[in-house]
Amino acid sequence: PENTVDKIILVDVYHEFNYPYEMMQSIKKALKPNGEVFLIEYRGEDFRVPIKEIHKMTEKQAIKEMKAVGFKLKQNIENLPWQHCMIFIKS
Repeated sequence: PENTVDKIILVDVYHEFNYPYEMMQSIKKALKPNGEVFLIEYRGEDFRVPIKEIHKMTEKQAIKEMKAVGFKLKQNIENLPWQHCMIFIKS
């Protein structure tokens, strides 16, 4: 239901969505006004991350795609060795 979810965590899955825009629209609708989306994705900027490029995202790419749906980056926590931990909120 709309405006019922506090936090959503997407771990290494966003890049697999067939319809990411539509999926994020649904997620945005379900989030409370102060809700957060935690987007965990392998760092596309780092060639040392031992995973295929198709399974990586750059911070810039994530920000661009989330902005198109109406999210803005609150913080990119640098706490994981190979992945971004980006927190998005409704803009």
